[in-house]
Amino acid sequence: MAKKSKNWMDTVLQSPVRPNSLTDEEKRTRIETSFRQILETLGLDLKNDSIADTPRRVAKMYVDEIFAGLNPKNVPRITLIDNSMQYRQMIVVKNIEVMSTCEHHFQTIHGNAVVAYIPSKKVIGLSKINRIVDFYSRRPQVQERLTKQIADALETLLESPHVAVSIQAKHYCVISRGIRDTNSTTSTCELKGDFLAKQSTREEFLTHCSTRN
Repeated sequence: MAKKSKNWMDTVLQSPVRPNSLTDEEKRTRIETSFRQILETLGLDLKNDSIADTPRRVAKMYVDEIFAGLNPKNVPRITLIDNSMQYRQMIVVKNIEVMSTCEHHFQTIHGNAVVAYIPSKKVIGLSKINRIVDFYSRRPQVQERLTKQIADALETLLESPHVAVSIQAKHYCVISRGIRDTNSTTSTCELKGDFLAKQSTREEFLTHCSTRN
């Protein structure tokens, strides 16, 4: 029988947020006003028909899309099933797209994640793993925290200590500014349970990370 998890977010490494009682519409209105001021400060002509609606578009994008993970109402609904088949081997989901935003410069982080776990009491639907990755990606982030948040969430939801998450991504704060290096990528990894303690389990996971298919 499917079971709905409760309070799993309380166990996850927290992002640097504060309480916010604003409605989505209030957030959009404030962001639109502020972004209009930014564009005017940069000397752009907001009477031009190409840019006149940009503040509204940016506000909607921030609230409803790329930072939707800041709003608790957008927490994905996660259901789990009992591991009645007694499956005890590694389950790996590869090539999960990661699209996030660097909290230092508000530039894109784009890459892929590999997520694995060894079931104990429960098994999670495969698409739910993608949804967890997407939820924590949709907020200002650093890659290290994002990696750990995904792993923390799965450890609690699955009631299994055996979880691993690897992310490899390009950071556009490196590509479009500063050193302007278009080739480098950043890799992060969070290993828990047997993925950390057992060399054979760790090596099996890292082999999955090094192969695309």
